[in-house]
Amino acid sequence: MKKKNNSKLKIIPLGGLEQIGMNITAFEYEDSIIVVDCGLSFPEDDMLGIDLVIPDVTYLKDNIDKVKGFFITHGHEDHIGAIPYVLRDINVPIYATKLTIGIIDNKLREHNMLTKVKRKVVKYGQHINLGCFRVEFIKTNHSIQDAAALAIYSPAGIVVHTGDFKVDYTPVFGDAIDLQRFGEIGKKGVLALMCDSTNAERLGFTNSERTVGKTFDNIFSDHTDTRIIIATFASNVDRVQQIINSAYKFGRKVVVEGRSMVNIISIATELGYLQMPENTLIDIEQLKDYPDEQTVLITTGSQGESMAALSRMAANLHKKVTIKPGDTIIFSSNPIPGNEKAVSNVINELFMKGAEVIFQDAHVSGHACREEIKLIYSLVKPKYAIPVHGEYKHLKAQASIARELGYDKENIFILSSGNVLELDENEAKVTGQVPVGDILVDGLGVGDVGNIVLRDRQHLAEDGIIIVVMTLESGSGQVLAGPDIVSRGFVYVRGAESLMDEAKKVLDDVMDYCMSNNITDWGKIKTEVKEELSEFVWKKTKRRPMIMPIIMEV
Repeated sequence: MKKKNNSKLKIIPLGGLEQIGMNITAFEYEDSIIVVDCGLSFPEDDMLGIDLVIPDVTYLKDNIDKVKGFFITHGHEDHIGAIPYVLRDINVPIYATKLTIGIIDNKLREHNMLTKVKRKVVKYGQHINLGCFRVEFIKTNHSIQDAAALAIYSPAGIVVHTGDFKVDYTPVFGDAIDLQRFGEIGKKGVLALMCDSTNAERLGFTNSERTVGKTFDNIFSDHTDTRIIIATFASNVDRVQQIINSAYKFGRKVVVEGRSMVNIISIATELGYLQMPENTLIDIEQLKDYPDEQTVLITTGSQGESMAALSRMAANLHKKVTIKPGDTIIFSSNPIPGNEKAVSNVINELFMKGAEVIFQDAHVSGHACREEIKLIYSLVKPKYAIPVHGEYKHLKAQASIARELGYDKENIFILSSGNVLELDENEAKVTGQVPVGDILVDGLGVGDVGNIVLRDRQHLAEDGIIIVVMTLESGSGQVLAGPDIVSRGFVYVRGAESLMDEAKKVLDDVMDYCMSNNITDWGKIKTEVKEELSEFVWKKTKRRPMIMPIIMEV
């Protein structure tokens, strides 16, 4: 593509930097915008009651006429999870590989959007033309099948986005990463490389997924007389395949437990990404028909999520499976940063129930370590390096790799979400900022819970609430009943009668003061009640519960 004028390519990450999750990046050239990925992240511990967090796409809504389509690199939640929410407002086609589209379809079906959103299955090597852009899908390896890197051709130059990747020469299913294609694109001259930084701190290479299969075989042969339960990510289809292979080899039946696991396995089997030997898979109801040493459970909950199947088993809340002494439980994953405590709690619970827990060597990462990142850089030879996908320390680690490879500091860009990076072959610089942020999803409500509500929830969780109820006569404003005190989460009323009596006395004094000074405005009365009571409670208890006066008029 020939460069036609002075326009520059804009790269705008709308999420996914500063954290692992919520990946979404817009590429803009003149009147065309394409978006890569559309993921969610999971709530932090202080986001009470929140189910998921999705990116703020105000920028895309404001420029909806320019948005041509979404390109998805692979089928993990942190890359596809926000699609049903974002595409309600920005309904443009989605382009992705076969398994990724299969998983997206399932999501859209749950949200009744299957008929509304256009989806197109793309093969590796295929080019899609949209507006000023042409996008090519390149085969990579990751912990889910059908992962792709994208070569984005724009009039300003080529940008290579690796997606999440590792270099696996011996994958369980399908072909190895197409390094040759990376090299060919590198020869054309690449403007920028946006490369996965998750494991940029780790030295060497990431092991092949196949090594885990050998570990499973060894564990199965060492534990021939116990039930085996394996927790892993639902989306890691290759891992599930290897567990099934080992189970078949050792004559065990397989039960799949956990909603997301069942969904993904049925999609992968249907599309031919998972080979299930006959009579291996049984329903959880049939578990009781087989002795323990002939069964394997594959379950969700490897991250210690409270509602996932394994956590429920550990807490004795699971309807169909109870952990027994002697069970062998394998964690086939590493805790995602931030989940360590939850995972450790579940492991302790399982040990207390007498189970044997194995969490060493039963996992390999799906992300590239330092040497693989170097390999991609040396094949692509970009002018600019833009580390993506990771916390700040991961991005820094990749920047240091680029420095090692001889890149100048001026040509390495560690961006923040919302930065607008403008670039062409002559220069690149951050020229502005677009609105970004977290939109919180709570049940069916999207974005109706903001910081203020979260703060209130925190406040209620920490200090509780006191409700003051009183009835005033209309016209004269005289107190007819009350003020009565109801408290929740502050103190147990029956055990603190004297405190409540004193509080009631404080309220009576406040109301006398209001009456004698002819204060009849409800707002003022409420303020007085709040201030006096808050001060009294703080003196007595050193707590600050939420105080809510309610006035009725008769």
